[in-house]
Amino acid sequence: MVASSQTAGDQSVKAAATQSPLQTATGVYVTVHGHFYQPPRENPYLDAIERQPSASPFHDWNERIHHECYRPNAFARVLNEQGEIVGIVNNYEYMSFNVGPTLMSWLERYDVEVYQRILEADRKSCDRLNGHGNGIAQVYNHIIMPLANTRDKYTQIRWGKADFRSRFGRDPEGMWLAETAVDYATLEALVAEGIRFIILAPSQAQRCRAIPTDEEPETQWHEVGGSQIDPTRPYRCYLKEVGDQRSEIREITPDTPYIDIFFYDGPISRDMGFSDVLFNSHHLAGRIGSAVRGDHRPAQLISVATDGETFGHHKGGTEKTLAYAFVEEFPRREWTVTNFAHYLSLNTPTWEVELKPVTAWSCAHGVDRWQDDCGCGGEGGVWHQKWRRPLRQALDWLRDQLIKVYEEAGRQFFRDPWGARDEYIQVIRDRSPANINRFLCRHQTRKLSASEQIDALRLLEMQRHTLLMYTSCGWFFEEISRPEGTQILRYAARALELAGDVAGVQLEKGFIKRLTQAPSNVDFFKHGGEVYRHLVVSAQISFQQVAAQYAITSLFSNHKLERSQDNGFAIPSCNIRYSSQQHVYCYTAQQLDYQLQRMGALTLAVGQLRLISEITWESEHLVFAVLHLGGWDFHCCIQPFNGRRAYSQMKDKSFESLQQASAAQTILAMSQMFGGQSFSLQHLFAEERHRIMRLLSQETLTRLDQLYTQVYRDNYGVLMAFHRDELAVPQELQVAAEIALGNRCLNTLRSLSDINGAQDNSNYLLELQAIATEAQHLRCRLNIPEGKQILEQLIVRSLWQLLYDTNPATVEVDVQYLERLIDTAYQLQLGWSLERAQELYFSCLHSQIVPLCIDALQAQGEDENFNQVQFGYLRPLLQLGQKLGIDVSAWLHQLS
Repeated sequence: MVASSQTAGDQSVKAAATQSPLQTATGVYVTVHGHFYQPPRENPYLDAIERQPSASPFHDWNERIHHECYRPNAFARVLNEQGEIVGIVNNYEYMSFNVGPTLMSWLERYDVEVYQRILEADRKSCDRLNGHGNGIAQVYNHIIMPLANTRDKYTQIRWGKADFRSRFGRDPEGMWLAETAVDYATLEALVAEGIRFIILAPSQAQRCRAIPTDEEPETQWHEVGGSQIDPTRPYRCYLKEVGDQRSEIREITPDTPYIDIFFYDGPISRDMGFSDVLFNSHHLAGRIGSAVRGDHRPAQLISVATDGETFGHHKGGTEKTLAYAFVEEFPRREWTVTNFAHYLSLNTPTWEVELKPVTAWSCAHGVDRWQDDCGCGGEGGVWHQKWRRPLRQALDWLRDQLIKVYEEAGRQFFRDPWGARDEYIQVIRDRSPANINRFLCRHQTRKLSASEQIDALRLLEMQRHTLLMYTSCGWFFEEISRPEGTQILRYAARALELAGDVAGVQLEKGFIKRLTQAPSNVDFFKHGGEVYRHLVVSAQISFQQVAAQYAITSLFSNHKLERSQDNGFAIPSCNIRYSSQQHVYCYTAQQLDYQLQRMGALTLAVGQLRLISEITWESEHLVFAVLHLGGWDFHCCIQPFNGRRAYSQMKDKSFESLQQASAAQTILAMSQMFGGQSFSLQHLFAEERHRIMRLLSQETLTRLDQLYTQVYRDNYGVLMAFHRDELAVPQELQVAAEIALGNRCLNTLRSLSDINGAQDNSNYLLELQAIATEAQHLRCRLNIPEGKQILEQLIVRSLWQLLYDTNPATVEVDVQYLERLIDTAYQLQLGWSLERAQELYFSCLHSQIVPLCIDALQAQGEDENFNQVQFGYLRPLLQLGQKLGIDVSAWLHQLS
């Protein structure tokens, strides 16, 4: 019997060994979790991110981090020893991740290719890991959940779930908590909303024990409050109420609610963020391997978690480390790359955990970093954070006041106001009129009038901005006047404004009074009230400002104005009907009338338009008159439309005053008709103001380009003499050379871009090569960002035509053109990138070129009379891959 049992046991072990670790828990599993998140940065009035100079040369920080992190991780390179690409890995396909809803919305707008790669990665991980995708949800806008009231907790979870479901096409199994901040009330809400697991820092656990069983009804608690919990296993956290949390004997029933918790490995996660472990895949694998327990357990999980921006933004190029680790280092060690949901499906927790009462990973004082002067996030002890608690108290007061407004006004429109708020995420995701109408039909108490619909949407937007004003980064750093603190105050201001519009309540004075109790570290501001007045009130936008934006920019639409050769803008006196409808940020502008006339150096436009908010549907019918005095001087007046007769009289008087060809008379007439308020160029939104400034500067810049070009031509010999004798070149001459060559290069690139294909381009390439040679001899740096973009687009466009519209008869010529273009681009040294071209070629290599190579080799082996010419175009295509830095040596060798 003993021998028989031993044989059976051996067979069981052998059977288990042959089972896939994707199906049965065996061996070492590795999970790398990336928390990808950017706070909402949109202007509350425009629903768009404005330019952030600190992110230069990029438009804003989202764009900069995207360039350094989000896109590189979607197309992470695996290189050989020669630096050639042997693989392009979608890291999101192998790492566990959450992408904050506000960031996903931005990605969907800004780079739909990367957005789709993230969605595709989740689908592929579902296929690989038995239906468990890598993506998990996130509380919507990253609020600190233990500091939120119960209703806001639930809305944050519901919005996070709904946003995730609408994108990934499935319900999330796990959810990321902002700063991993947690308390038992948060756990209760998560369980109620069907969230199966969360991820926490090891420091957040208080004690743990093996879950009692029938065989072992009593188990011993282990104190692990000093980050001593074993992170290689999942834990179950029961939510039942007990009189004594420290009780050693607890009854657990099948109905006891619970949530499962993974604790990431703290030391390794810390090393990933603050040491050099990420700069080498072998070192990363070694560091992870040091955490593997040698206690013969059947399976264990080594999980690490860090900000996703670590991979590429904080630590440049480390997305490559991650890619190589996923596809080479970890498999070589026979580790299974998994995610938390998949591992949980294989390993039901056998241990229970109790958490400390209120904790977060980034604050040693619970969650005081978001409500108190605890020292976390301080400026080296120089700046205090005494402003944190008054700021929190002011926002809590405002939230509670707005609850009253919402409930009292909301019950007039919604059957269940808070239910409507929970489902408002469906409108945030899709603001089309049809979708909004469907939403209102579901929730309205009765058929709402147009004005009631507007008030209903205002109320919901008021609540959205109330939630946004709790975004965690507002407290994270050392000073209230930082952009993060200013941004949450802007959301508060918008919520205040909407409350006033709907209910007529005036809460701003009370709010500012409370902000004065929040002391600033900056002498200029003194306290939060001054921060609000200087940085928030000044940024508020009215319908009149939007109309002024429309009026002034209407003078610069390409189809409206024509520039004469000799006297600037030459605009005939005429009525001009533009496109009847256009978008101005999140407003729809419906033009109802427009007339423009010019007299000497003066240009006057008068019109009327209806502005409609695409968010709240509120609208205004406005009249405008805008006078361009030439150069940078504009005078724009706005007033409500007061009827056709009044408008017709105003228009006639305006153009009558213009006939006097006197700017003073025209401005006086406009002031008398419109009142004292006026708008100028400085009142435009920054993006459009900068565009107009560039347009107004273009004529001057063109003349300067011509002047510098002439100086360069006249002094070319002198410049060469200075360089030949290795003397310092006069700055004026060097600048003239750089501007002249840059302008010449840009014009040539524009001309080349207008040509399709590789035909008739030799002269332009020769010209570019000549420019590059001159620039090299004169040590000129060509600083032309537009030229860089044109070059990249030229290469990608030509490559796409070659690969997907292939003409075997011209392949060799087309490849030669592309190779010359790439060589020329290198010579010009414009800081351009081959990345998009590499991604395009690599995709085509495996989907089209390699299958053709296989067909060629098979035909060659089967047919003694194999016609090499039939597949002769494959070799130039492969050689092009070499030029692009992609390893195609194996196929080139086989086809030789």
